[in-house]
Amino acid sequence: MSGVQEILIVILIVLGIFFVPRMIGRHATNHQMPVARRIRVSGPMRLAIVMSIMWLLGAVIYYRPWEETTTPFYAYGLGPILIGWCMYWVMAGFKRKNVRKR
Repeated sequence: MSGVQEILIVILIVLGIFFVPRMIGRHATNHQMPVARRIRVSGPMRLAIVMSIMWLLGAVIYYRPWEETTTPFYAYGLGPILIGWCMYWVMAGFKRKNVRKR
């Protein structure tokens, strides 16, 4: 049971990092504050994020890393997600580099 609690604590920390600054916000002052750029997330990117989360949840349910050894969970649960996002990150870097050369 402690494994599930650790995962939930990590999720809460990550959510806190993203949402607490937005909830606190900045108080309005006399000078104009710069407007933050909104990050637009495309449909395929949203699908990739949701599929990553679903894959991870499926692996947690199937392998139960808190009960048994964690090696299969890391190999078949986290491994494909990390490899996929690393490949995306590298390909996005090459794509940006090619766009800047033109």
